[in-house]
Amino acid sequence: MKLEQIVEYLDNLLNVKDIPDESLNGLQVANSGEVKKAAFAVDVSLASIEKAAAEQADMLIVHHGLFWGKPAPVTHGLYQRIKMLIDDDIALYGVHLPLDMHPELGNNARIEKVLGWPVKEDFGEYHGLIIGKAVEFKKPVSVDDISRRLKERLNTEPVVWNFGPEKISRVGYVSGGAISMLPEAIKANVDAFITGETRHEAYWQAREAGINVFFAGHYATETLGVKALEENIKEKLKIETVFIDLPTGY
Repeated sequence: MKLEQIVEYLDNLLNVKDIPDESLNGLQVANSGEVKKAAFAVDVSLASIEKAAAEQADMLIVHHGLFWGKPAPVTHGLYQRIKMLIDDDIALYGVHLPLDMHPELGNNARIEKVLGWPVKEDFGEYHGLIIGKAVEFKKPVSVDDISRRLKERLNTEPVVWNFGPEKISRVGYVSGGAISMLPEAIKANVDAFITGETRHEAYWQAREAGINVFFAGHYATETLGVKALEENIKEKLKIETVFIDLPTGY
């Protein structure tokens, strides 16, 4: 399949042109123009590019791409990654917020299917965009129940700040590094907030507000959308795909 066809499909599916983001979303590095196999990973890195090459993939699709914010000099690690992509003729497509917030394939939308939790409504504002989900249980669950479910379904060891009620009815969930949304969770009066990784100063804020906080891992909470996107591409575009699993421990 032509690279430009896949890029057009992804751009339209994920609405990348209309969602503002500090990440450069879309095609970041081209190849010679043909794609027979696409690799998927959470992060672009020398390791993910090497594995994509070993899998004989012609394209690598990632959540965390190469370019963020202002232009950066193509030196050191950035140079090495781009050089490896070009040398191995692997196209790179990055998609950040559009994948976090996609209503079906997004990292946050997938919690209902992956964790089996009833999503009630959207939750979590980031730069004017609502990207997370709120869960409401018909029958309250315990802190241990949530920890166990996160461990089983996301293959992670969650860190728990057990500062709130033991029985939990309402949960706010935002994947990745969304601890900055803790004030919103407190204001929304949820019993627990789930995100990927922590920040030092948030500890006392959570403790003094009396809210439970679960950190399920930035990587673990952001494999959901990447895997869902892989399934979609494999089914809709009929090309071979592979998921490259490179957990960082965070």
